[in-house]
This record gives sequence, C-alpha cells and structure tokens, in this order.
Amino acid sequence: MPISADENRFESDASRYAEYLATPEGRLRADLSFENLREFLPTSAQTGLLRALDLGGGTGVAAVRLATLGIHVTLLDSSAKMLELARRAIVEAGVSEKVACKLGDVTQLTALCDPRSFDIVLCHNLLEYVDDPPAVLGGIASIMRDSSAILSILVRNQAGEVMKAALQAGDLDAAERNLTSAWAKESLYGGQLRLFTPQALDTALTDASLTIKARRGVRVISDYLPAQISRSSDYERILALEHKLGQRPEFYGVARYLQCLACLEKRGLSAK
Repeated sequence: MPISADENRFESDASRYAEYLATPEGRLRADLSFENLREFLPTSAQTGLLRALDLGGGTGVAAVRLATLGIHVTLLDSSAKMLELARRAIVEAGVSEKVACKLGDVTQLTALCDPRSFDIVLCHNLLEYVDDPPAVLGGIASIMRDSSAILSILVRNQAGEVMKAALQAGDLDAAERNLTSAWAKESLYGGQLRLFTPQALDTALTDASLTIKARRGVRVISDYLPAQISRSSDYERILALEHKLGQRPEFYGVARYLQCLACLEKRGLSAK
C-alpha cells in the first residue's frame, strides 16, 4: 500500500502526536533511542563543531536534546504544523541559536541539503511512512560527511507487532497475520505503516553503503507489564531495565522498535 496515499495525519492533528510523546510510552521510546545514540556521539569538546540533521523531527524532542549538548541541528519535516510545535519547544528550551527548522520532504533530501555536510543524522520513525525506503537511505548516505558520521535509524519491528497482538490484545488471529504482514495499522491516527524485520533493515542499510555499528531494541517488555507496575512512578526503573534489555541481542528481535546505529563504508570516501 503506498504510504503517500494516506492523508497527512501529522499535518491535520499534530497536537495528538505531541500528546503521545508526553505519555510514558512516548517518553520511553524517545529516551531509549536518544540514550542509544549518545553512546556514539563524539566527546563534549567536539560537539560545538558538529552538524546534525533530524529527519521528520516532528515536535523537536530530539533536536532540542542535541542542541542542549551544543550541536548545531537542522530539523527537517514535511508538516508545517509539526514545525510550529517544534519552534515553540526550541524557544522554550533556549536553544534557538542552535536549531534551524526547515519545511521539506525527505524524498527531496539531496536537493535540500548539501552533500557530505552532516556529522549526525537521525531518521526515527520515518521510513515506515515513505514509499521508497532504499531511496531515502541512499539520500541520507549522500549527505553524511564521511565515515566518522553516525546515522541513527529507528523503525517499527514486525515481530513487535506479533508480540503486541498476542500479549497485549490477546488476539491470536492478528498475531498469526502479523507474522508475515509487511504493514500494520498504527493506533494513534489509524493509518497504515510499514513494518521491518531485522534482516530487511540490515539489507537496506548495507545496500545504501552503510555499515552497522550497533543494534538496539527499543521497548522490549514495557508494553506488556502488568497493571500493578506503574508506568509513571516506576518510569526510571522501567527505563533502566529496558536500556539493559535493548543492548542484548536475544531481545533485539522482539522489541517494538528496531534501532540501528550506522556509518558510511570507508572505501573511496573523503571529507568534503
């Protein structure tokens, strides 16, 4: 199913996404994926010279965090309403001089950004919504500065949809269907989104001349915790446990989200 056939859900009701990010589930996804990225960021002495690109950066959560570290960030999003929310968050965080918001489509990345110009690229929960993920990854590779640049990819995991259907919804028929489904219905807006397997994500990155440095699972068990565990008051304990689980390969494949940290292949590359 072509993603572009869906209405622009993020434009029509951007505030709903902002509200989701404030929930324990939304916070956990953002906190875990950012902590995983931080493991691969350069030392603090270098951050002021770094340029980051946050693709589909939405309300600016990740961009603000990067800017707080002293990194110069370009936030690219196709939704003007999302960018309004992002600009507000950027001003409130006091990092306006570090973040530039740009309206644009990721499919036009090579026209919007100079080649070999970014040290850090975030592509979190974006590939699920584009028609041609390999083409987007190829564009990303072209704007990464050199082999020292880091790309953080976060996508919805097919196996995670199987686990969610069986353990959270108790729907064995849906769990069976999700074993082979390339698509899922996302709960926030009700639209369709693409699912990835670890193997498919690895192949897509390799085909784009990107080398995987680390794989991390995001939200392995938190969606299935019993009611006696408070998602709010026990949040820090859940976060700490999830961070440990996500680093272990035996849990990576069943997490709700797959995160890969990747760099450019070194062969034939040079800095701009």
